[in-house]
Amino acid sequence: MNDLTAFARLVQAIEPWRAHLVLVGGWAHRLHRFHPLANAPGYAPLITKDTDLAFDIDAPLDGDIRAALLKSGFTEEFGGEHKPPVTHYSLGEDDAGFYAEFLTPLHGSGTKRNGAPDATVSRAGITAQKLRHLDILLVAPWVVKLGPAQGIPLPKAADVLVANPTAFIVQKLLIQKDRSPAKRAQDVLYIHDTLELFGAALPDLESLWATSIRPTLSARTARGVTTA
Repeated sequence: MNDLTAFARLVQAIEPWRAHLVLVGGWAHRLHRFHPLANAPGYAPLITKDTDLAFDIDAPLDGDIRAALLKSGFTEEFGGEHKPPVTHYSLGEDDAGFYAEFLTPLHGSGTKRNGAPDATVSRAGITAQKLRHLDILLVAPWVVKLGPAQGIPLPKAADVLVANPTAFIVQKLLIQKDRSPAKRAQDVLYIHDTLELFGAALPDLESLWATSIRPTLSARTARGVTTA
């Protein structure tokens, strides 16, 4: 199974919740190429085996996402010592297999009242990992239409939400200090490729920063973004 077929299966499985789930990370960058403002370069996008789906902790996620994923052939893989544990929802039995994980913003100190890390949360049957600065990726997400015309083997075209490219860049800048050297280098490449992808639409990206993203940040954080 190639990753586009696996991704199509994921899109179908989460259909009832797509209005509240935003694709972030590497797959967001990959899907940016299908937006009307994009000017896709001649080289292939960076490929990642994991699909990051983010949601606001107050999003109305009714029903059972876990059951829908299991019904579509996904299996659960648990890791770490957090309660509930960090969970990957995988397709494929080897280490190169496709998997999805769910993320939600971390607010506050990052520590629960009992002293344990405030690292994960359960919603609609699935476990999401809490991450700092993730809320930026949920601001003004873009809609991208996917289907056979884009090489995604879906039975019919589907709209998905992706983090907009300005939010994508801003979040990468804010998490740099917490990333490993290899991940930091990868993020710089993501930023470079995003700027090239939307080089003809930089006024649109600037407008997103000024009207949608910067107002959600503290003055100190906004200064940190522009300095970075």
